[in-house]
Amino acid sequence: MLVDRLKEVLLDVVEGFIVDEGSIAISYSGGLDSSLLAAICKMKGIDVTLLTVGFPQSHDIWFSKQMASRLYLDHRISILEENDFYKNLREVLKKINCEKISHIENCIAFFYISKLAQESNHETVLSANGCDELFCGYDIYRRMFDEGRTRLMQLIEEKILNEFELLEEIDTVASEFGVKIRQPFLSNKLIAFSRDVPINEKILSSKDFLRKQILRKVANLLNVPPESAFKQKKALQYGTEIHRRVKKYLD
Repeated sequence: MLVDRLKEVLLDVVEGFIVDEGSIAISYSGGLDSSLLAAICKMKGIDVTLLTVGFPQSHDIWFSKQMASRLYLDHRISILEENDFYKNLREVLKKINCEKISHIENCIAFFYISKLAQESNHETVLSANGCDELFCGYDIYRRMFDEGRTRLMQLIEEKILNEFELLEEIDTVASEFGVKIRQPFLSNKLIAFSRDVPINEKILSSKDFLRKQILRKVANLLNVPPESAFKQKKALQYGTEIHRRVKKYLD
């Protein structure tokens, strides 16, 4: 079955990314993608710590606590402070020289994730970035569904290219802390496999508000908590409440 094949590919690519990587952490929100990554590491016997950042009372802080406890994995949290945030945001903006707001938001998030990794003596952080690009996770796929398969496939390729641009910027930010960010879900093997997955296995219709359907089936097979496996997407910058602060600063 296609679901079983995807499961094996996911297991292989994650295992392939942790060779000689030293102590490993996972950038963790509690959502589908990061919980799937955490569950795979646990299944493979890879010792990992989950790292979460966010402002007080943010969605990712409380939800990640619940899901981390369900996965029985070590979990560390960094609560962001307003004044400190704007100072660090200015430094990140200098480093990446980028005007894309979503990139800026992700880079400041990974600034704090990398800082937390350094403080907890982790050399490598695994990120679940890539699932939304490969498996139609963004809402734009739903909104453009009726334009047909060809347009959706084109959009997937555009999103993949954009993600690789973002990864270079994230690496620039993380290097300050001597931390390596690794993206197993953007491996060549998984990208190639995902291109052969039919669109209707990823997104059902223009009314499919969950999306990433086949990925959710794999998460279910790997015992990801249902609250996470079937959770509607909430992007990192929104779940941490970083978006509102960045927008305020740039406006």
